[in-house]
This record gives sequence, C-alpha cells and structure tokens, in this order.
Amino acid sequence: MRAIKLTVAIVAVAALAGCSGGEKEKAGTVIGAGLGALAGAHVGKGKGKLIAVAVGTLAGAALGSEVGKSLDRADRLAMQRSTQGALENNRTGSASSWRNPDSGNRGTIKPIRTYETARGDVCREFQQTITVGGKTETAVGRACRQADGTWRIVN
Repeated sequence: MRAIKLTVAIVAVAALAGCSGGEKEKAGTVIGAGLGALAGAHVGKGKGKLIAVAVGTLAGAALGSEVGKSLDRADRLAMQRSTQGALENNRTGSASSWRNPDSGNRGTIKPIRTYETARGDVCREFQQTITVGGKTETAVGRACRQADGTWRIVN
C-alpha cells in the first residue's frame, strides 16, 4: 500500500513538473511515470519493491518527458494504431512496428503475455520500443480489452 501511495505522489510531482512544457511532454511524463512504476514493481521484492517503484517512476517520468517532447501528432496516431492492431491480432512474441516517414520516429509493440482477470477481462502485457532522434527506449505495459473491442492501457 505504501508503494502505491508513493507512486501516486511521485506521478503527481512529475505531472506538475511537466506543466511548464507542452502537451506532448506532459503526457509523456505521466505515461512514462506509470510505465516506470510498473517496471519497478516487477523488479523489486519485499522492502526493495518500494524503492524499485520509486526509482522506476522517476526514471520513467524523465524518459517519458523527453519522448513526449519529440513525438508529434502523426507519431502518436501511428503508434496508437499499431498498438491497437498488435494487441488485437498479434500472437504472443510477435511484434508490429510503426514509422513516421516525415519525422523518422518509429517504434514497435510486442504482446508478451495474454491472460484473463478474475472479472473475466482479457488483458495483455506488452513491450514497446520508441526510437526518437536515433535514441531507442523500451517500456513494458499492460492493456485490457474494453466492451467496445478497443484496448485500454491500464499501466
């Protein structure tokens, strides 16, 4: 429970810190913080889990902020289409990619695990890479299928 409270506090601080930047930077900061917290939760054990979540959140926020500064609307649309298609159609371990020929930015999305929750929701864990300005970053996330058939990233 303390890890969750700390994560919420760090995400709030990261979001406020991003207020001076543009919308892409703010969104990148918040999304990066969430994915970083998730990665930290998978790495840490026991008391170290709290530290891993905090470090993951801060590192993800910083990385997300930088990526958010660079991704334009066309990049985000291409990434969203690729993400929806990969989560719906790809076999576990099979990646889909996107590329914006105007910016040169690109990325991949690869489902790495599919499961059903206790409530009956179908969810998938995925690995995502984004390359901006020749620099590639990787994150892991989780998405669940909504009633309308689209996938919603839950963390």
